[in-house]
Amino acid sequence: MGRGLMELDSGILAVASVVGKTEHDGPLGDLFDEYDEKDRFGKDTWERAESEMQRRAFGTLLLKGKVKEAEIGALFAGDLLNQCVASSYGLMKYDVPYFGLYGACSTAVEGLILAAALQSGGFYDKCAAVASSHYCTAERQYRSPIEYGAQRAPSAQWTVTGAGAFLVGSGGKVRLRHALPGIVVEKGIRDAANMGAAMAPAAVSTLTRFFAETGTLPHHYDMIVTGDLGWEGGAILCDLMLSGGYDIRDRYYDCGRLIYSKSTQDKHAGGSGCGCAATVTAAYLYPRLLSGQVRRVLLMATGAMMSPSSVMQGDAIPAIAHLVELRGGVGV
Repeated sequence: MGRGLMELDSGILAVASVVGKTEHDGPLGDLFDEYDEKDRFGKDTWERAESEMQRRAFGTLLLKGKVKEAEIGALFAGDLLNQCVASSYGLMKYDVPYFGLYGACSTAVEGLILAAALQSGGFYDKCAAVASSHYCTAERQYRSPIEYGAQRAPSAQWTVTGAGAFLVGSGGKVRLRHALPGIVVEKGIRDAANMGAAMAPAAVSTLTRFFAETGTLPHHYDMIVTGDLGWEGGAILCDLMLSGGYDIRDRYYDCGRLIYSKSTQDKHAGGSGCGCAATVTAAYLYPRLLSGQVRRVLLMATGAMMSPSSVMQGDAIPAIAHLVELRGGVGV
């Protein structure tokens, strides 16, 4: 195998998605399993609401996958909050071995890679991955509480309120065939209101490595999907890939573009957050793969690995991009 490239033999057996009102009001609204009109999910703080989203997503996953807690060998979960508290508080009532992850917005794919690696390697029969974000918790931690009413830059993205969950095991019509973990890339971007520009170079790094190590080209795939570059970062990615000899424009999609309507929902540069790739993959990509509507998809989630302290200290923003190849339909 090439540098970092992993061959996998796992299937995605079930998925679940829980979102907020804004996400439900978007183009994919009817595809999600559950939503809440007030984004609070019956809780009195935004942080507890995000934990409740994770709890509901994982509980729905168990029901849809027809499995019990005792059948899950390991659970990988993460979010954007300090010490991943949304995940640990949200999932602590489940009697499942737990790994907390922080990959920023790349966490959903990071979790899928680790779950599939342990399952493919024979360590566990089944694993699960969960990732979430919440607009209000992210604003409170990284920028200003929403009550402050700060003006948003045109390049800013809207953190998705949502949680996505995945059950990984043997068999299934949607397969995880390859994975390529990302390398941390930092290109001097210091603008915390332009995550797309900070993350796009990491996406270029991972995608070009994948094409080189597999000997494939963009036309071998029905869709090339990023998790959270939005309109700004997605355009930068396409331009940089084209300058490197890879034209991905006719098959490129971004979860942050898909989840909101550009014409009717003013989300500036589009969606982002751990819940962005997680919910769109579960609600939109997985059914298309399951039905055979698309058969080969590259899913690459990107993350800006910053903290409130690093931003305030003026540090440039390092980024990561993790990639999985998904195959769907009959005879995969």
